Amino acid sequence: MEDSSDYRITSLAQLRAIFGEPSPLVAKKLLRGLDEMAADFIRRSPFLVIGTADAEGNQDVSPKGDGPEFVLIEDDNTLVIPDRRGNKLVFTLQNILANPHVALIFVMPGTDETLRVNGTAELSADPALLERLSARGLPAQLAIRVKIRECFFHCAKAFIRSQLWKPETWNERMRISWGKYLAEKVGASNETATQIDEFVAQDYKNNL
Repeated sequence: MEDSSDYRITSLAQLRAIFGEPSPLVAKKLLRGLDEMAADFIRRSPFLVIGTADAEGNQDVSPKGDGPEFVLIEDDNTLVIPDRRGNKLVFTLQNILANPHVALIFVMPGTDETLRVNGTAELSADPALLERLSARGLPAQLAIRVKIRECFFHCAKAFIRSQLWKPETWNERMRISWGKYLAEKVGASNETATQIDEFVAQDYKNNL
């Protein structure tokens, strides 16, 4: 039997032997700050994913979303992301305190290209800033200010392959019952599961 370790990739040279070198043109898309096209994409995007890691390198990825322009562009090198009410685990926020390096992917529904941003983050509780980030009549709970180190548009191939924006390819919608899921974890009754689902439904309705 072959040893799978024989096929392990452990060096950049091995990677380049498989993928080759990028075109010189590709390097031109790597920006040190926002240009107008990138800024316009962020203003239009209602959704992003933020990747963080703690001091030991343990990673976490979290979605953030709201109406278009929910992310504030302070200048060509600075973004501010509102953090709103959630499950209070605050993994992203804890990680930023321990390790400021973050990565973002901005997504726009119906558009196959995405925008990637890498940089460093800090947390702010400035009341004026949180009020500026208000939505549905409530200020943000906290603000994540990101200093951009690098940003670039990512090509459409992943979205084309997945057919993500084509409803005719979608599976039937998966309904997550938090009540059933959590009740099974603690050995609670079906009645408790129903109560949890009702609580979650109200929370989604009233606590965005």
